[in-house]
Amino acid sequence: MSSPTTFAGAVAEHARTRPDGVAVRLDEHVLTWRELDDATARVAALLRAQGVRPGDRVALVLPNVPQFPVLYHGILRAGAVVVPMNPLLRGREVNHHFADSGAVLALVWHAVADASHAGAVGTGTRVVVVEPGATAALLAGVDPDPAVHVPDPGDTAVILYTSGTTGAPKGAELSHRNLLSNALTSQERLIRLGGDDVILGALPLFHAFGQTCAMNTAVVAGRTLSLLPRFSAAAALAVVERDRVTHFAGVPTMYVALLNEPGAEEFDLSSWRSCVSGGASLPVEVLRGFEARFGVQILEGYGLSETSPVASFNHPDAVRKPGTIGVPVRGCEMDLRGADGTPVTEGVGEIVVRGENVMTGYWRNEAATAAAFTADGWFRTGDLATRDEDGYYAIVDRAKDMIDRGGYNVYPREVEEVLHEHPAVEQVAVVGFPDPLVGEEVGAAVVLKEGACATPEELQQHVKDALAAYKYPRRVWIVSELPKGPTGKILKREIHPPLERTSES
Repeated sequence: MSSPTTFAGAVAEHARTRPDGVAVRLDEHVLTWRELDDATARVAALLRAQGVRPGDRVALVLPNVPQFPVLYHGILRAGAVVVPMNPLLRGREVNHHFADSGAVLALVWHAVADASHAGAVGTGTRVVVVEPGATAALLAGVDPDPAVHVPDPGDTAVILYTSGTTGAPKGAELSHRNLLSNALTSQERLIRLGGDDVILGALPLFHAFGQTCAMNTAVVAGRTLSLLPRFSAAAALAVVERDRVTHFAGVPTMYVALLNEPGAEEFDLSSWRSCVSGGASLPVEVLRGFEARFGVQILEGYGLSETSPVASFNHPDAVRKPGTIGVPVRGCEMDLRGADGTPVTEGVGEIVVRGENVMTGYWRNEAATAAAFTADGWFRTGDLATRDEDGYYAIVDRAKDMIDRGGYNVYPREVEEVLHEHPAVEQVAVVGFPDPLVGEEVGAAVVLKEGACATPEELQQHVKDALAAYKYPRRVWIVSELPKGPTGKILKREIHPPLERTSES
């Protein structure tokens, strides 16, 4: 088939050409392409009947359940703007999202409805609770509306709120062109679904990575999305076996969990043929260990919510360089800039991006939008990287995560890579903390593998033996787990050394 011009058009085409093919699966719950097309037409009719007009914002507060793609694509079919939200947000956080987006309606999963009702107070957002049986009955009583809103490619399709590491979360406006082109690029150049391929939807669908590289890639390809509402390594492997999953998209902490799952050999994983990783840097030791154990290649890439999200990747038909994020994808350009905005040809610089995947701006926030772009129109990512002679980029760290120790720059990822080489280490996060002598000191929070033993002093010495003296962590502490965000990304801003020093030198 030719490339679709809208997501609704893609769903309708699959409903015509492979009506009984499975579009979405969650355990025994199956939606065919015919059923998905019909359901989205009923959602669009329901929204229109409730006064939702093209351009209106509709919040979507759901976990990874079949109702998510139904409602998401029904909202787009009606011409409204989807505001996907983490269902774990509390009332105060919900209030910010509702008020800032100006959502006229919020479709909210029944199990988390209390927070949305509380958050809706004073916002003008009307909450509609989504409960599987009642919602199915409601849609069954609505005649499907065959009309499909045809948007301008530059119209806003989705507003994704950033994690808000500094200040209140900002809404990245992603256009129909942004999202459709990025999904097509993922399908045609990176994931390459065909035949009876199945994507495991373990990443949260309210997040850019899960939306593009799982749900929307499956939609443009006309292949199956098999959902996993709550990730665990054993649950993921069980779904791979049961549904004959061929492709998996995950974040590094997921690969760490899979690599260390003791019962992995009990599952039939013969269908599994490809993986992609993003969201954070994947330690090379984890990549090599995973591939050795499972025999499945991981392609690492890079992106942000503001870039729809895919910006660069190690491509399947090109040289793969572990430890890098590859080269820019089709329709996207990348470069490195110094602190003064000038191009960087050697050494470390901030990644800047422009292309058809870059957001139109932050919703109703001209100041933040202006600060996010250079004078010549490149989006500033805040990520520091190097670029080799072949054009492959390697993330050094977030600019804000870099540690300035007495005038020397310490990049946490370099220290983390060394710690991951220690056989007892499962997860690690290197962070800076204030020090009266050198300004900022290096610390490391470490999770050990189950049954493994290592002292803070031993781990500290391991780094001292490998790196320059100013780089090794003066504080090392063992923890049972690291704080993580909704995608499984480690939240360094919530990591602080214990009050009493457990190791120092």
